[in-house]
Amino acid sequence: MTAYLRPQSGDPAEPGTPTSVDVTVDGRPVAAHAGQTVAAVLLANGRDTWRTTRVNDRPRGIFCGIGACQDCLVTLNGLPDIRACQRTITPGDKITTQTGATLPTTPTSPTVSSQVAARVVEVVVVGAGPAGVAAALAAGDAGAQVLVVDSGRAVGGQYHRQLPTEFAAQRPDRLQHEWKAFAEQRDRLAAHPRITYLSDTSVWAIEGLRLWAQTGPADASGRQPFPIDAQSVVLAAGAYDRVLPFPGWDLPGVYTAGAAQALAKGQRIAVGRKVLVAGTGPFLLPVAESLVGVGAHVIALLEANTLTTVRKGWSTDPLVAPSKLREAVGYGALLARHRIPLRHGWTVIAAHGTDHVEAATIARLDSDWHPIRGSERRVDVDAVCVGFGFTANLELAVAAGCTLTTGPDGGPAVAVDDHQQTSTPGVFAAGELTGIGGAALSTAEGTLAGTTAAHHALTTAVDHSRATDARRAVERGRRFAVALARAYPVRDGWKSWSTADTLVCRCEEVTRGQLEAAAQERGLDDGRAMKLTSRAGLGMCQGRVCSRTVAALLAAPGEVPKPSMKRPIAVPVRLRDLANAEESPETVLDTMEEQ
Repeated sequence: MTAYLRPQSGDPAEPGTPTSVDVTVDGRPVAAHAGQTVAAVLLANGRDTWRTTRVNDRPRGIFCGIGACQDCLVTLNGLPDIRACQRTITPGDKITTQTGATLPTTPTSPTVSSQVAARVVEVVVVGAGPAGVAAALAAGDAGAQVLVVDSGRAVGGQYHRQLPTEFAAQRPDRLQHEWKAFAEQRDRLAAHPRITYLSDTSVWAIEGLRLWAQTGPADASGRQPFPIDAQSVVLAAGAYDRVLPFPGWDLPGVYTAGAAQALAKGQRIAVGRKVLVAGTGPFLLPVAESLVGVGAHVIALLEANTLTTVRKGWSTDPLVAPSKLREAVGYGALLARHRIPLRHGWTVIAAHGTDHVEAATIARLDSDWHPIRGSERRVDVDAVCVGFGFTANLELAVAAGCTLTTGPDGGPAVAVDDHQQTSTPGVFAAGELTGIGGAALSTAEGTLAGTTAAHHALTTAVDHSRATDARRAVERGRRFAVALARAYPVRDGWKSWSTADTLVCRCEEVTRGQLEAAAQERGLDDGRAMKLTSRAGLGMCQGRVCSRTVAALLAAPGEVPKPSMKRPIAVPVRLRDLANAEESPETVLDTMEEQ
């Protein structure tokens, strides 16, 4: 195991003296510091696996790093299935390896609680990334009372991920691009008289304009779902990494690119000493930068698309983002300074090891992403970070009945009108939900959505000058999104990287061969029957990681894949917590029974 905590001396963030916290791992005291997540504590103490799978007893640790995949589940204080990447440690925590399916060892019976009173607000914003922050400020400035509900400990989302306050970083700006503008927005949101921010709070269901939320760690006593009634809702839930399967991608030591960056930026943890970064898209560049910043040796950055493809894509709209050219030059200098080769038209097609990544096979790709025979090379690494774009976090939008469309990158997205209004009255969407396009587009859409959501809630006329400016910024951002998708397409040749024995569904450990056999037996028209037959998508992550891959593998030639995302429960919620609420969400539970 090679993940490690960066030494405090020389850290660009210049952290203060860390505060020690007493925790144990499998009964033994370990070094831990206030503000660390459970995953960070385990990684810093030489552990990259801490559970085994229910089906084949395979080792698992962290994978996505943002709570979507459920790979990093651990038993904490006797309660199983705690997401290690999301839970911040507290004094006295007892972390225990979780083997297979585990039953709680602590009492789980519900406590008697008072009736749950609904919070009534004018505008609810779900998510506090660039889109959510912009939406909240715009709605508040328009005169609405705004409630921001965010699963993070601080605003910023994945793009502006901050160090924990407990780290007492003296120069946090050194870890962030566009820090000054973000800090101004963050401070204005905190001081805004009409905006309330709920951190560590997740929305797990939506019924019309009623949202069900829960606050606090999953293992906290007294955790209780509560309803929020709004006049308008702005969904700004963001996205997570798209990863394409290849032999060995389920080995510990294979991470999403986002996980590597989240651990580096948010915890000052390197996922390995000798790291390979692969995939497609400009996001790989800041990931490499973050890894270098915590002392990792990035042996190569592999961009699956050729330089010709990238240039042609950007040339379709060359003036769409001149600032990005300056960023690219800066990243080029970083790669040169650290002697990191950038190889266009290459990718990783296999990872090797027993219980951890020890090596990877890389290969040159043809124009459709098929590996060119004879180009394969085996490289020694202890971590592989992969990302092939992003998938929008659509659960709440689907539950709200919003119509979906196809985004610029070919992935599913929420359809909105010129005001960011979805097909569901009173529900607006902004950011990566409406199509992957980056932080600038997310901010512009958030501003427009917040403005129109406020006027919808207050039944007042829209401020046309503010809305017009925001709409122009949205149009520029969408042009950028189109050019981005053309510069970094995902070609169908990736399907040739996997074999019949390659896992497709990580949770239920369904192989490609099993999936295709089920499809041949049941046909491709009944998605629910396919799930029940193959079990792909029925695991803990509910298909967040695999549904898009499954849809693509089973799609007919020329058919646009349609991943199944009909999940009334958007994030994990315990039955004991539901039982604590006297006013139970009957409609949601009825919907679950219908599924």
